[in-house]
Amino acid sequence: MNLLKKFPVIFALTFLHSILFADWPAWRGPTGNGIGSAENLPVEWTTDANISWKVAMPAWSGSSPIVIGDKIYVLSPSKQDAPPPSEPAPTGRRRRPAPPPGMGPGGQDILLICLSTKNGAIQWQTKLDEGNQIQFKQNMSSPSPVSDGGHIWTVTGNGVVTAVTMDGKIVWQYKLQKSHWKLGLLAGYASSPILFEDKLIIQVLHGMHTDDPSYLLALDKKTGRQLWYHERETDAVHESPDSYATPALSNTKDGIQLIILGGDYVTGHDLGTGMEIWRAGGLNPKKARNYRIIPSPVAFDGMIYAPTRKKPLLALRAGGKGDVTDSHLVWKYDKPAGSPDVPTPITDGKYFYMVEDFGQVTCLDAKSGETVWGPESTGLGRVSSSPVLANGKIYITAEDTETAVVQAGSKFKLLGKSELDGSFTLSTPAVSGNQLFIRTGNYLYCISEG
Repeated sequence: MNLLKKFPVIFALTFLHSILFADWPAWRGPTGNGIGSAENLPVEWTTDANISWKVAMPAWSGSSPIVIGDKIYVLSPSKQDAPPPSEPAPTGRRRRPAPPPGMGPGGQDILLICLSTKNGAIQWQTKLDEGNQIQFKQNMSSPSPVSDGGHIWTVTGNGVVTAVTMDGKIVWQYKLQKSHWKLGLLAGYASSPILFEDKLIIQVLHGMHTDDPSYLLALDKKTGRQLWYHERETDAVHESPDSYATPALSNTKDGIQLIILGGDYVTGHDLGTGMEIWRAGGLNPKKARNYRIIPSPVAFDGMIYAPTRKKPLLALRAGGKGDVTDSHLVWKYDKPAGSPDVPTPITDGKYFYMVEDFGQVTCLDAKSGETVWGPESTGLGRVSSSPVLANGKIYITAEDTETAVVQAGSKFKLLGKSELDGSFTLSTPAVSGNQLFIRTGNYLYCISEG
């Protein structure tokens, strides 16, 4: 399969650069779809085998590493000044999602840290923001960085957008809560920014703790100047307007479009203006008040996949104008088992893989939605990161730092399972060259053969 034909031009160029230089420049990699060009990755590791190095992190974070050349960049709170007080075990039927007792939020500052891929040595760190805190299951460092190889861009959970040079110097900052409105998501802001040509694109879809509008924003990546702003309408109520997803880019016969998921709709937007071109409903058929969206849209080979809060998951033909809810629906998955609430699905265009929140994996035909296999158990605990696909293998990391490796393809095969330090991780792995990077609550690990 020629993957370069499957992605938008800007992603294709980034993907070509990544094939040549093994970069992983954004959350879920060069294509935004969790697919990497890494080879010879191990399927199992222990403290004595296949761990090249590990380096202590100042604090835990849901942010994923990015890799440019021989450097890794991670967002992190600073080190906590004192250990957090111990917390009693939760009681009762319901438990508010949160990191394990005793983890704490980390320190007050939010840092961008640069490390060497060769040995994990810290090259520099730059303070981006302050006022770190825990909101439900995350702190203020959850959005992942993005880079074009010349600069790095970050957004914190407090809405501070920063452009940084490759040697750690701040070029500009833009404060969402100063230029627009207070962020009003129940569990804190977590959407990662994406790049398209000269634009840094940011989504703010919220409603639980605000009556202010949801919006999309494009900033000039060089200067931070606002290029366009578009309010995104929704009739979702209570928590359902909240979206923690990251935008996607889709190739259509009418050109490349911005794909936004949340507030009971998936929408396509003009990248030059932010204006809405089409929208599809049906994501919250019972109009529930708690249908926030955590997984991101997936755009691949003329299709757009829109996961929701477990079900339904919609597969749409890309493009169209106006209301395409019925006209562009290709298939729908609404079975009670198999679909994700948190992990973003992954596809190679032939198969579509879903990881359920407790590690069950289901494979569908990407074009028809027919079940190929699954749900199959990996034996993992709760999964809040998203899977990555490289070298014909799917890597799935659970919150307790255990990773399952599943063979991609027409038959389910569990290739291996390995645990790291047993702390806590929400972070999606990164792959580069022959290296797999997994961030836990305590360490950043480099995993490779040998």
